[in-house]
Parts: sequence; C-alpha cells; structure tokens
Amino acid sequence: MCDTCGCGDPHLHPHDHAHDHAHDHTHHHEHGHGHSHDHVHDHAHGHAHPPARTIEVQKPALALNQRYADQNRGWFRAKGLTVFNLLSSPGSGKTTLLEHTLRAVPGCAAVVGDLQTENDANRLRATGAPAVQITTGATCHLDAHMVAHALPKLNLDGVTRLFIENVGNLVCPASYDLGENRRVVLLSVTEGEDKPQKYPVIFHNADLVLITKCDLAEAVGFDRDKALTIIRQVAPRAQILEVSARTGQGMAEWQAWLSS
Repeated sequence: MCDTCGCGDPHLHPHDHAHDHAHDHTHHHEHGHGHSHDHVHDHAHGHAHPPARTIEVQKPALALNQRYADQNRGWFRAKGLTVFNLLSSPGSGKTTLLEHTLRAVPGCAAVVGDLQTENDANRLRATGAPAVQITTGATCHLDAHMVAHALPKLNLDGVTRLFIENVGNLVCPASYDLGENRRVVLLSVTEGEDKPQKYPVIFHNADLVLITKCDLAEAVGFDRDKALTIIRQVAPRAQILEVSARTGQGMAEWQAWLSS
C-alpha cells in the first residue's frame, strides 16, 4: 500500500510510532528466524523446500490503527465532539475552506496534517480557533495514533466540532480510520471531472463530496453535469455540495450540513 512512498519504513516515521513498529518488527524477525532454521534443517537432509508463503502485512498495521481509532472515537464522544475528516488531493482548497468555516462557525477546532511546516496551522490559528499541526515527515497520511498524540495539545473548551485536515493524498488516507464521525472529500474544479473514477476508494466512502473552487469552473472548462454523474456513480451514498470559499457560493449550505 505505502511501500513505494516510504510509509512502510519505520525509520522514516518521525512520530511516536517507534514503539509499535519496533514491536512488530521484532516479532516478524523472530518468526523469520524460525523459518530460516527449518529451511537449513530440511536442506541438510535433502528434503524439498517448504512451499513459499505470502505474509499479509497490511492487516496488522490497519488492525493496530483501528484500535487507536476506536479509542479516539470514545474520547471524542466523551468530549461531546463531532469530528470531520477532510480528505483531498493537494491544493483542492481544504485550508481555505477551513479558514472561512472557523471564522463563521463558533465552537470549532482543527488538527492539520502535512509532511513539513506549520504553515496551515498558523493560517487556521489566525482565525482565533484552536489548531495544531501534525508534521508526518515521509508519511503520506494521518493515522489514528498521530491524531491521538495531537489531541492533548488542543484547548477544547467550548469546542463542539473538530476538523481533521488530512495530508493531501487520494490514496493512503482512504484506508485509515481516525475515529471521525464524517468523511468529507473535496474535488476542486481544476482537477478534472474524472478524478473520482481514478481514485474511487476515497470517494466511495465519503459522507459528503464538496466540489470546490466553483468560481473557476468556467475558466477551466469544468463540465459540471459530467462531474455530478461520475460522483453519483462512485459515491452513491454521499451528499454533494458545490462551494467557493472565495465568493461564498454554497458556504451557507456547507455550514447547514455541519449542523445537521
């Protein structure tokens, strides 16, 4: 899933997963040592090699994440928080959307994920709302453990809605439950109408698809009808809203959805 981008390498993870990865890493090596010993023994006696086995490593990683996600969900519930996981490709307008939302809707806070810098968290804190940055280093998604470590850094007095702005990526974040109540996937008009067909998993699991930067639709030749048809095919259960944070188009409907 993430082998090619570096997410599968624990040495590239700057966050506090070291203990968990170290445990899993040692565990697998212990088993690997056992297999090696059996292999040498069989070879010495002239026996055929045992059949090759494929070890699925994705399940343990996601199972561990699911435990943290369930813990987060319980913590959110105890705090009376409704939590929204915002996912999209880079540059779709997540931070701009949140800037306008945090100014307009009281009782909100944000957790922001990026590989480097605190730029987005600084932008959101300028609205007066609590915001904390998670810098993931080489990791192309947020996971539930990262979010759990960020939560104590937030002042949640009076906060009822928490936004988690995920790392800009349409692949890996789709697999990681963070403990959220709702998943919101953004599609900007500048990305093309067929993006949901190319990355169906992240759109299929969306509760809401936001078509963003609608003020640019005519300039970039965005085919609205085609886009809506594709979204409905890929994400049949998702609600669809068209917004422009710059002009205010659809922002009242977005805020109403948050309150629904």
